[in-house]
Amino acid sequence: MIEFVALGLLLMLPVAYLVLVLGRIQAASFAANGAAREGARAFAAADSDAEAQRHLAITTELALRDHHFADEAGEVAISCTASPCLTPGERVTVEVQIAARFPWLPAGFADALNARVVVSASQAEVVDEFREAGP
Repeated sequence: MIEFVALGLLLMLPVAYLVLVLGRIQAASFAANGAAREGARAFAAADSDAEAQRHLAITTELALRDHHFADEAGEVAISCTASPCLTPGERVTVEVQIAARFPWLPAGFADALNARVVVSASQAEVVDEFREAGP
């Protein structure tokens, strides 16, 4: 009986931890996709570049918080096909990268082992062609 319990624990603990790690990676994927999608939509719908940057920051922060990632875990990059970015008919691309750390590892130990998976997502959005062109 003791052997069965010991063997069961030895086999089940790594499997349970693998499920936790895979869940954290999937959460990072959902967060990156949501942040990129909503960030690109909010950026393209804004009236000015300053407002677009503010909307992008708010939407990405919400997406990261929804999936329990700290604000510093995500990096956001914006690229535009024209300057200024909000030129009617042009494309705005938002790319989000999230470093998903393995759960239950102390920070120093996790950094030494590089125990994280980087997940990225990008979304392209076209600025409305019939909007009024900005200054």
